[in-house]
Amino acid sequence: MDISRNWRLRAQRYRLEGSVCQDCQQLSFPPRDVCRACGSTEQWPHRLIGRGKVYSFTVLYQGPESFDGGVPYAVGLIDLEEGPRVTAMLTDIDPEQVTIGMPVEMVIRVTNTEGERGPINYSYKFRPRLMDG
Repeated sequence: MDISRNWRLRAQRYRLEGSVCQDCQQLSFPPRDVCRACGSTEQWPHRLIGRGKVYSFTVLYQGPESFDGGVPYAVGLIDLEEGPRVTAMLTDIDPEQVTIGMPVEMVIRVTNTEGERGPINYSYKFRPRLMDG
C-alpha cells in the first residue's frame, strides 16, 4: 500500500471511523459522501464504538501472499451496536470456537509487514468480549 493511501485510510482502519448523515442521522461504514438512506451530502465523521455481535463468519485455510498471520483464521460479518455491518478478521480465538451471535469488540492488530524494512500495517480486528465488558 502506498504511503498516501495508508494515511488517507488511517481513521477508518485504526479508529473504526464511519460517517453520520446530518439530515437523517444514518450511520455508515465505511464513510460515505452521500447518504444511502436520504441522499444527503451532509456527511460528518463519526467514531464507532466497536462493539457488536457476529452475524456470520467463514474460516479461511489459505491467506494472501502478504499475510503474516497463521491459518486457519476466521473472518466475520459483525453487526455493530450502532447499526452498520462490518467485515473483519476475528482474532484471539480458535476459528472452530466462533459462533453466530457471539459478542465481540474491536482491537487494533498487525495485519502485515512490507518487506524486511518496510512499514508495519495495522488494522482493526474483532475479538470475543465478555457480556459485561
